[in-house]
Amino acid sequence: MFLCREKELGILSRRYNGSDPECVIIYGRRRVGKTALINEFTRSRKCIYFPALDSTAQDNLTALSKSIQSYLNPARKEYPVYNSFDAAFDEITDIAKKERIIVAIDEFPYLAKAERSIPSRLQHLIDHDWQKTGIFLILCGSSISFMEKEVLGEKSPLFGRRTCQLKIEPLDYLETAKFNPDLKPEDNALIYAVTGGVPHYINKLNVHGDLKTALVENLFDTSSYLFEEPGNLLKQELREPAVYNSIITAVAAGRTRLADIAGAVHLETSACSGYLNSLQKLGIVTRTEPVVDRSKRKIQYRVADQFFRFWYRFVPANMMSISSGKISKIYDKAIGSYLDQYMGLTFEEISKQFLLKYDEDLDFPIADIGEWWGAHPEKHKEVQLDIVAVAPKENNTSNGTSYLIGSCKYTNDKVGLKELELIGDYASVFTSAEDTCRYCLFSKSGFTNDLNSLAEDGQVRLYSLADMYY
Repeated sequence: MFLCREKELGILSRRYNGSDPECVIIYGRRRVGKTALINEFTRSRKCIYFPALDSTAQDNLTALSKSIQSYLNPARKEYPVYNSFDAAFDEITDIAKKERIIVAIDEFPYLAKAERSIPSRLQHLIDHDWQKTGIFLILCGSSISFMEKEVLGEKSPLFGRRTCQLKIEPLDYLETAKFNPDLKPEDNALIYAVTGGVPHYINKLNVHGDLKTALVENLFDTSSYLFEEPGNLLKQELREPAVYNSIITAVAAGRTRLADIAGAVHLETSACSGYLNSLQKLGIVTRTEPVVDRSKRKIQYRVADQFFRFWYRFVPANMMSISSGKISKIYDKAIGSYLDQYMGLTFEEISKQFLLKYDEDLDFPIADIGEWWGAHPEKHKEVQLDIVAVAPKENNTSNGTSYLIGSCKYTNDKVGLKELELIGDYASVFTSAEDTCRYCLFSKSGFTNDLNSLAEDGQVRLYSLADMYY
């Protein structure tokens, strides 16, 4: 069952319905649903679909020949192999002169690495042979660095040839909930925390009513796909998976400063920085700084990928019980009792997504959003705000800036007036009398009566978890 991606399908359909030749670049991290998007788009359209192989040039030519011939003669059991890639592309050119045809090359980096002349060949075809044809070329890849440098980069032969590019991101929290619409918001929030909105992971989690059972059987089990996934992904994408594993473990354990991470894995900071850059390109780790008063001294690293963050938080700590098959007996104590605490960062991410999606309803257009941390001059300690959103310059006063200040609490207790007072105090550290501050609070379990009264008077916006899933 194919869900979501309506925007991407709409873009592809509009371009397909035109008459011009197209070169569409689709890329994004592994498992995010690129191939599923291509399959859905081409379902009722004429298409030559070629999944490139991580193999030799000859193996890829053989596979491409089969893809072309199976389109021309779907009933045929044996397919001749073209003498060269030029001959194969000549056949595609002949087809495209007669009809609108989609040619989708999936995992294009494999083909380009196997036969390095492919980008130049495609450049020539796009510039000359395909100018007056019905070609709809799709180049798809999971290696983000390769696609951005070798396909979209200025030094690539294909630079400037793309007519459209789509970077496929994981689904947001509301889209993730469409896979399990009958579950309560708390369960769907946890599914987002586990899978990070990656469709393949949502399907592999395979929730049928009881989320605890799904986690025990499909993640906390050494034979399960999700248990093996982080290790497999690191091996596929990186040359030194053991080093990267140690770095992710350190960051997941709460070491957020470069020096602390480097010390934990016994690396020089310069070398550690290089490894962290690679993890950032894969979307596994992110480098953050306060949205206001940015400074290199305040840079922190975090595990950005929700699935990796969940796996590294709960799997290594419970490996003995998982390996012995006893995790179900201690699940409530070893995992369940920590979930609300773990959900804090995920709830902040969900809340930011909510604000960006519904900022028009808030009457607060957002130019930038993030968090803030810094030293409180009176409390003599570092304090933090979960959400700080900044309005565009045109929405600010002549001398000041408009801010939206937020707090996110994922607990079983209702949030009260004290929390509003606290974030107001923290905001005073970086704001001035000319600035304007609005406030919003997000809570898993709702709010006290006195805070609800202030919301009715328009002094603060309040959102429970249930409100965010309406």
